[in-house]
Amino acid sequence: MHEMSIAMAVVGQVEEAARSGGAQAVTSVRLRVGELAGVVPDALAFCFELACAGTVLEGAELATESVPARARCGTCPGTWAVGMPPELCCPGCGRATEVELLSGRELEILSVHWEDGPAGARTREPIPEEA
Repeated sequence: MHEMSIAMAVVGQVEEAARSGGAQAVTSVRLRVGELAGVVPDALAFCFELACAGTVLEGAELATESVPARARCGTCPGTWAVGMPPELCCPGCGRATEVELLSGRELEILSVHWEDGPAGARTREPIPEEA
């Protein structure tokens, strides 16, 4: 299940940012997940909870925002919802040779909320991707 590796990567990035920002506890993490990213939301939530154990994220809420898959044809002006399973042939002209996927593969951290002690809650949006 690759959701565990995704959860561990998210926890690692958020923990690093939270600690460098002086966080005492992370309260929530919001992710954007594309329809074609191959992520099962319930499995990710389960793995996230396990990956947070013993970290500054323990008990943090995970919220996911789903991004529908959309494509565009390079031959005709149409765009369409790709769906699952993906339909990558243009419904207008029937071609699949010049199709561009516009959205649906996203997997990114949108925001993180944390408490940094007596001064109150703080938000960091977004955490930059690491190479």
